Amino acid sequence: MSNDSIRPTSRLRRIVFGKSINLGDQSIFHNLSLVAFFAWVGLGADGLSSSCYGPAEAFLALGQHTFLAVFVALGTALTIGVISAAYSQIIELFPTGGGGYVVASRLLSPKVGMVSGCALLIDYVLTITLSVASGADAVFSFLPAAFLPYRLPTAVAGVVALIVLNLRGVKESVMTLVPIFMTFVATHAVAIGYGVFAHLSDMPALAARLGQDVTAARSELGGLGMLLLVLHAYSMGAGTYTGIEAVSNGLPILREPREKTGKRTMLYMALSLTLTVVGIITCYLLFDVRPQDGKTLNAVLFENVVAGWGPDLGGGFVLVTLVSEALLLFVAAQAGFVDGPRVLSNMALDRWLPARFALLSDRLVTQNGILLMGVSALVLMVVSHGSVDLLIVLYSINVFITFVLSQLGMVRHWWEVRGQRVAWKKGLLLNGLGLALTLFILVMVTWVKFFEGGWVTILITAGLAAAALGVKRHYDRVGRQIKKLDVLRAVVDPQNPYTPPIPVNPEPAGQPDLGAPTAVIFVNGFNGLGIHTLLSTVRLFGKDIKNYVFVQIGVVDAAVFQGAAELSRLKAGMQRDLESYAAVMRERGFHAEAHWAVGTDIVAELTELAPALRERFPRAIFCGGQLVFEKETFVTRLLHNYVIFALQRQLYRMGLPFIIMPVRLDLPEWFAD
Repeated sequence: MSNDSIRPTSRLRRIVFGKSINLGDQSIFHNLSLVAFFAWVGLGADGLSSSCYGPAEAFLALGQHTFLAVFVALGTALTIGVISAAYSQIIELFPTGGGGYVVASRLLSPKVGMVSGCALLIDYVLTITLSVASGADAVFSFLPAAFLPYRLPTAVAGVVALIVLNLRGVKESVMTLVPIFMTFVATHAVAIGYGVFAHLSDMPALAARLGQDVTAARSELGGLGMLLLVLHAYSMGAGTYTGIEAVSNGLPILREPREKTGKRTMLYMALSLTLTVVGIITCYLLFDVRPQDGKTLNAVLFENVVAGWGPDLGGGFVLVTLVSEALLLFVAAQAGFVDGPRVLSNMALDRWLPARFALLSDRLVTQNGILLMGVSALVLMVVSHGSVDLLIVLYSINVFITFVLSQLGMVRHWWEVRGQRVAWKKGLLLNGLGLALTLFILVMVTWVKFFEGGWVTILITAGLAAAALGVKRHYDRVGRQIKKLDVLRAVVDPQNPYTPPIPVNPEPAGQPDLGAPTAVIFVNGFNGLGIHTLLSTVRLFGKDIKNYVFVQIGVVDAAVFQGAAELSRLKAGMQRDLESYAAVMRERGFHAEAHWAVGTDIVAELTELAPALRERFPRAIFCGGQLVFEKETFVTRLLHNYVIFALQRQLYRMGLPFIIMPVRLDLPEWFAD
């Protein structure tokens, strides 16, 4: 097709979202995957950006007893290390992707996994909303107060921009964000390194002072009171750990070998997050940072660090550092767009959510999932007016539900395989410690934030879980009805003593009669639905049809788009199923042949095949089956594929005859008789 023939809407779509990706390209999976460095950028930004607010929350929770920040910093470093190591074990056990949904589903139960997945979805929506809202706050803190009315529209525009970037594809979105991420890393490394180095000579005095302060606090608060204060502050920094799970969930987009790449990415994330968070908390203490109106605690810290650098150098450095923080918060929303649709697609494949969330666009991204996550974040942004104070109350609870269930699943796994593997004791100890830490934080965060608005998050998550149960029940009920149609496979079996409902051609075909009436039947696997459509076609046209052409499109969805092996299995399965249909008709003396293609859009692929088939068989009539429900409702339209009607419209525009064969979910009349 020439560029001149491309419609203006198609040309605009190509400019905005990029050209379609060729599934026939053998290097496609390699080219679209991420090496550890880019995965660290795309998946690690969420965790690293938490240093903009996590350490501050923990430090401020200590009140006047700021010296206890040393223990909070040590506890935070220990927790990051334990959770990261525990998730590295999950990566090893689930090398094709082991997020909270998959782990809980496989190691606990499907329903528990569904709850974990729902919690994770809400958390990813909050990640997008909170990150963009926090970034907008940081940006507008540099501008005059007159610009504040534009803060919310700017935040909304930020979400829209991220939606477009992700619709173009993960790798393109990550490449765009690399400079921002690296600027943040560089500026914070300089600020923390300089802040600690400048106080090296004071360390003995600071250590002595710390001992004195601990003794004084013990007299004032008591040993138990001091411990409870430290634990409270430690749990209030829970937002620090929210991005760690992203790597194990995002394994399908990593470069092969995925297990090795995933572990390396997790190491990069754990080290960068630990050094940044511990460094910031330490510098809070070293510079005796106190909150100031209109400034973040990090802004106060960086101003103190560069106080002796001069107004130009110091002021410029603080500006660049804080701008990098603001922009990284926008980048952090990327984790929601990368992993949120991945969870959606996995749950859709297991029929907890509408199947359409597992479909891919021509850019090989889960377009429906990206749009749902983005639109949900936009709605939440508008409803909350982008209030960071409100959003942060809703945050953190859900991700720790997933953490707890994942660690519980791993503990159960190690216990069940005890004695079978040398490393089971190490695994049980590590995941057991991870379970204890994450469960403690979940209980503390829920207790503190529940009456401040955290109940809203729990209520929404429970509502989503209830909806998922309803979707699953519907799919299971329809699946049982469809399964009944599979008895038709025995009807067309030539070895079956039952009289076949397909008549035998009295003049067995040798070569195809290209000028004779031909039935082009669209099928999806050798199953009861396809056979029902075939039998309906035979019943309608009788012996008039001389040629039968069976056509199937292999849909490349999130399950198939895991690697070249899955794509090869899809093609082999289609060829096997289509040959089964062709064999049925050849046994009865008709000419039969099969055609197939793979793609992400069934209608586009079929409309591309149809003209060539009509040219080969001028008297071709196209047929396809469509499920018919006793009552068509919004739910059935949402949960089921009505692509056959879209295909009919496209073929009508091309002047091609198309007949829809209704498939009622009960046995056909000729079999009932």
